[in-house]
Amino acid sequence: MSTPHVALVTGSSRGIGRAIARRFAAAGIAVAAASRSLRAGDGQYAGSLEETVAQIRADGGTAVAIEFDLSDPSADRSGLVARAAAELGAPVDILVNNAAAPREFDRQYPRMTREAFFTSVETNVWAGWELATAAVPGMRERGAGWILSISSTQAGPRTGPPFKPNPTNGATLYGATKAMIDRITTGGAMELYTDNIAVNALAPEVQIATDHALTIAGVETWNSEPEETIAEAALALCTGDPQKLTGRVAYNLSLLVELGRAVHSLD
Repeated sequence: MSTPHVALVTGSSRGIGRAIARRFAAAGIAVAAASRSLRAGDGQYAGSLEETVAQIRADGGTAVAIEFDLSDPSADRSGLVARAAAELGAPVDILVNNAAAPREFDRQYPRMTREAFFTSVETNVWAGWELATAAVPGMRERGAGWILSISSTQAGPRTGPPFKPNPTNGATLYGATKAMIDRITTGGAMELYTDNIAVNALAPEVQIATDHALTIAGVETWNSEPEETIAEAALALCTGDPQKLTGRVAYNLSLLVELGRAVHSLD
């Protein structure tokens, strides 16, 4: 019998990360859910790792909660990968980099601070890179692997003049880190191709109506995607043939149409 897949999903106490963790578990993947919010009330928004894991287990899946601060430069990220493997009984062969720093939409170009800049780069870019390098040896051992980073349409350029008003302003810092993720994805896919490791990035076609997203002017549930769409697209990218479905900077609705893939509920 083959060893079950083991996925490490960061930022999985709520929102997109929680949806991905639940969908993976429903597909039989053992999930290590990691974030800073271990218990209810730990974060600014509703949701916690304990609640995510409890829901997965109630649905019949396998999951463990690992409290971890991805924004801390001194945190032992290779230790996080090792702990996930130890607690779930096999090396991590699926890594989903979903945790993100504050978006800083209101801190426009001339008012950016060094602290905000480096926190965003540390959390959004380097943390995921460091987790990937820690996970790759286990993926090689298992003969295949999948690395997925959650990107954003904000990675694209602002076009103009004229520049249309936007509630996220230029999204200068957030968009820049997501653009860097996209470029790392295509380069990483090339360099890990012979190892049979897929490297992809995935962004919502339209915003996902998470509690955090709903704080942005103009974002409502009626004009947003349900979280099931990105969860299904993430599952497709993390279970597809690494020799074929790799090097993608994908948008979830377009990807689902391309693959002819139905969207399922999270359980």
